[in-house]
Amino acid sequence: MDLRGARQAVLDAHTAAECAHDLDALIATFEHPRYEIVPTGEVFDGEGAVRAYHAENFKGVPDLAVEPIATHHGDDAVAEEAWVSGTHLGTYHGLPPTERFVRVRVCGIYVFEEDRLVCERVYFDAATVLRQLGIAHDPLTVGRALLRQVTSR
Repeated sequence: MDLRGARQAVLDAHTAAECAHDLDALIATFEHPRYEIVPTGEVFDGEGAVRAYHAENFKGVPDLAVEPIATHHGDDAVAEEAWVSGTHLGTYHGLPPTERFVRVRVCGIYVFEEDRLVCERVYFDAATVLRQLGIAHDPLTVGRALLRQVTSR
């Protein structure tokens, strides 16, 4: 198998483990488990930290699912766009359950050393997540309401 095929096999196993909420299989996809969550600035480095991060995700969003959209292979990383969705039914990183369904487009940058996964760097629009959870307002809706107030005077 060529390098691209080997990396894709790791990504496929990684996504399957996330969707199955299988922490052991998820950890096994890494040479060194590490997550960098760019919108929040959080870093989870090492097996214990990554296990705790995902355990919290699976507890807070018990139907968490990942649906890959597109994959782009580079020299030392693979970028994968995906829909991540689920219902916020448990405490999620300190946030009490809202019982709302969230679906957000994310981009994961999977950093490899040859065919070994050493980091997943996750990008997503945090404002979209907060709006869908009901704790933030759509700035366009607020802006349009203010514009209507100003122009109606």
